[in-house]
Amino acid sequence: MGLTGQDIAKHNSRESCWVIVHGKAYDVTEFLPEHPGGPKIILKYAGRDATEEFEPIHPPDTLDKYLDKSKHLGEVDMSTVEKEEEEESPEEAERQDRIARMPILEQCYNLMDFEAVARNVMKKTAWAYYSSGADDEITMRENHSAFHKIWFRPRVLVDVEKIDFSTTMLGTKVDIPFYVTATALGKLGHPEGEVMIPTLASCSFDEIMDAAEGDQVQWMQLYVNKDREITKKIVQHAESRGCKGLFITVDAPQLGRREKDMRSKFTDVGSNVQGGAATDNSQGAARAISSFIDPGLSWKDIPWFQSITKMPIILKGVQRVEDVIRAVEAGVQGVVLSNHGGRQLDFARSGVEVLAEVMPVLRERNWEDRIEIYVDGGVRRATDIIKALVFGGQGCG
Repeated sequence: MGLTGQDIAKHNSRESCWVIVHGKAYDVTEFLPEHPGGPKIILKYAGRDATEEFEPIHPPDTLDKYLDKSKHLGEVDMSTVEKEEEEESPEEAERQDRIARMPILEQCYNLMDFEAVARNVMKKTAWAYYSSGADDEITMRENHSAFHKIWFRPRVLVDVEKIDFSTTMLGTKVDIPFYVTATALGKLGHPEGEVMIPTLASCSFDEIMDAAEGDQVQWMQLYVNKDREITKKIVQHAESRGCKGLFITVDAPQLGRREKDMRSKFTDVGSNVQGGAATDNSQGAARAISSFIDPGLSWKDIPWFQSITKMPIILKGVQRVEDVIRAVEAGVQGVVLSNHGGRQLDFARSGVEVLAEVMPVLRERNWEDRIEIYVDGGVRRATDIIKALVFGGQGCG
């Protein structure tokens, strides 16, 4: 016989804390001090159904993976669980009204249109997380402005009746030279989430892989865990599921000082159950979910990654010519010239500017075919992608 809502409700304190997630009960008492988002948010749902709070942030298999099996208490008869109706705030009512009046997809012609709609309809904390840049956000703005400084010199009377945008990226033929770069916490924007694959996804890795259609290619973005066994398990599982590239983020030993996000005082639960230490969640969503990231990651770790996977390895977040040269010498297959969307170090240069410096140096050494160079940050239109291709980039994120 399954557990009832009354059984769960008895365990509603710090001394004995049970919660319901997706119809199953879990004893999270011992996990309270370790929770990266702090114990407060869990205690808010002690003895109750926490699914609604859990769902937007965590992959659904989080508890199965990271909570000891002895703490999995079994199925709950949800018909016995008291439904709690929270009164909708005036702000939320206004937001729902804006969602109802949202323009249809066909009325959004470019990424700026999508951004304007998102700003208008997303929750404040979600928009703060997605839109924040580091410090004064100079780099975030400059990423796009940099493309405005590059002008075309069009040729005329060229036969363009048949045009082919296809190329090859990491050994895979693709129809167009851009990819959707990894972004954390997709469910903050939409309940379906992330359906390249981010470490801090809201959907589980396997859910995202299962959502691929036909021969669609998927890449894995990796924040490297201090515990290398966890990292190895993640990487090898990605390879076994058919991922065709491993993008190792190298520009985030600690996530940046994103003041807009910090002001939101992130109170939702974080997806970082890879770590064990408590985190100050008053510093915003980014830091609340990322305390497991290894700040000691260095060039000496690259051979280890090459030893545990046959996937092409790409270093995401390279920002100077010397490091591209070193990446070639290390034998990785690619780099992404990126400043993390201006969310890490303010006053880091845009990827397209670095690209303009990198390619002549590679050509001087006849190394341009030894590594694939990608660019992200500030890309808003197809003309931006063309500019990166003209400079010698393989594609854009």
